[in-house]
Parts: sequence; C-alpha cells; structure tokens
Amino acid sequence: MWPAPDPGDIVWCRFPERPRDRPGPKPRPALVLIVTEHEDGIAVSVAYGTSQKLDRLVVGEFLLRKADNAAAFQLAGLSHDTKFDLGKTVELPWNETFFAVAPEARFGQTPKLGSLHASMMKAVAGAARAARRSG
Repeated sequence: MWPAPDPGDIVWCRFPERPRDRPGPKPRPALVLIVTEHEDGIAVSVAYGTSQKLDRLVVGEFLLRKADNAAAFQLAGLSHDTKFDLGKTVELPWNETFFAVAPEARFGQTPKLGSLHASMMKAVAGAARAARRSG
C-alpha cells in the first residue's frame, strides 16, 4: 500500500457519486483536506476536482488555472485547469478501491499528482469559509 498523503496533496481519486460507498466511474483530481488514522487503516477527506465548467464558480469552489499561476499549477501536477469544490467533500479509505496511481507517476507508484502551492491558501480559505456558510 502507499504511504499516507498529506493535507494539501492533490491525488488521483475515483470520487464517489451515488451511492457514496462506491467509487466513481473515472479517476479525477481531488484535494486532500484531512488525513485520519483509524484502527482499520487510513482515511482521507478529499474535495472534488473537475476541469469542467471552469467559466463559473459556485460557493465553495476555487480555481487553479495555469495562466493565472504557472508555479502553483506545476506544483499541483495537473494536466488541465481544475476547480476544486470544498462544498463537495467525502471521507474515503486510502485504498485501491477509491484511489489510483497518478498518470505520470511523478512521485512513484502512488496516487499523488502534486501539492497545493502556498500561494493558493487564500483562495482555499475563502472557498472553505463560503462552503461552511452555505452548508
């Protein structure tokens, strides 16, 4: 099994749709928010990431766009501009059911794509506050 991720890591995740106990149909980027060690293994709380509908952000979302911040985009390990939705989070077991080895495997055979750049923290904090107010 892989080493546990850190909060702020961006991982390759089969983010569940409905029902929440089944992996989604395709892997996508997800932002690790919380890592928890349980008796039966590690669980991670992740925020949904997508490269769709980037022209409109809703409450709780922030956008990581290459043209806006090339250094942050490169550190994140993304291949497309991506928005993350802090209003759409889920805790998942850190296993091969919900996570897959990243396409370019920059960090070895792990799901890690990259990490969130420190310059993105203000956007993340704002999205988190907005998500809490609306939820």
